[in-house]
Amino acid sequence: MTPWAQRSREERALLNPAFCASLLWHAARGHADTGSDALSFDESFLILPFVLHRNTRDALPRDTRTSLAVWLNDTPLARGRIVSRSRLLVEFTKEGVMFGGVHGLVRLEEGRIYADMIWKRSVMRALKESSDEVRECARRAEFVGKWFALAGSAPTVLALMGVRP
Repeated sequence: MTPWAQRSREERALLNPAFCASLLWHAARGHADTGSDALSFDESFLILPFVLHRNTRDALPRDTRTSLAVWLNDTPLARGRIVSRSRLLVEFTKEGVMFGGVHGLVRLEEGRIYADMIWKRSVMRALKESSDEVRECARRAEFVGKWFALAGSAPTVLALMGVRP
């Protein structure tokens, strides 16, 4: 990991561990809202690439009636872009999971990430004070978490994306 002081200003602002942990919390919460297993650790590496890139975030469907498989078929360039961004964002996803785990926002158990709902009020309060773009990232992270849960098991989601853990 690159030392914090050596990171660019933009990197420190947009990819800081607290923000990444918050997005992972939203994704884990969305995944859990479907009643399925928690978000897998492997799937967590796809959350940031889906929601941080504005064009990808804007291209996501409005609701989960459009399946992940159909959306990937309809937006063929998205898969390659998400996969390449996921490789670039591995370090930041790991930092987000670690930060969230250390501070109790998320917990990692048996390869799954759980959102600690004790934080719900604090997270929502912080979102109200955030920019529209931050709120949109959080909203879409929750959507992607639900979407992954409805797409099937973690290996299915990873196969659809064309990635391996």
